[in-house]
Amino acid sequence: MTPWFFGYGSLVNTATHDYPNAAPATAVGWRRAWVQTQNRPYATLTAVAAPGCEIQGLVAEVPQGDWAALDLREALYERLPATQDVTPSPRADAETAIYAVPPRDWTTGAAQGPIILSYLDVVIQGYLHVFGTTGVAEFVATTDGWDTPVLDDRAAPIYPRAQVLTAWEVQTVDALLADVGAPITTSL
Repeated sequence: MTPWFFGYGSLVNTATHDYPNAAPATAVGWRRAWVQTQNRPYATLTAVAAPGCEIQGLVAEVPQGDWAALDLREALYERLPATQDVTPSPRADAETAIYAVPPRDWTTGAAQGPIILSYLDVVIQGYLHVFGTTGVAEFVATTDGWDTPVLDDRAAPIYPRAQVLTAWEVQTVDALLADVGAPITTSL
């Protein structure tokens, strides 16, 4: 039986992976948050258990049921069972997982790292392609931590799976950041 995963960030952008049978879905009982970890100098997007909330994303198959490549890509995260949380279920008998940074790995305080704009660009591009502008609005509304500074690295992307955005996609991301009042910086 082929397992599935639920992606809620860069995995929504299918230009960053080739996992088969990707399809829109919702994870019930979850929100997103920008968090800082001791393992990375930048803010990380994670899923956070949140009863009464739900987030949009994609489900996709884990090829041959081999989690190794996906676990490597999501090495900062813990793979958690989400079969009961994801609707529509990819298949009635399918195991589905979601990746989340364990709260024990979160750090707080003055040393908070910025959100990398090249990463946010990839996430928003994916949401635009799959869910349109209403999906982007839902992403913003169900994600905490928009007061985190944003590092503008578009000229020299730090994110390894950075994508080229259209002018409209850039305008959409820039408008989103203006709407949430996210502080923009060009250096750490």
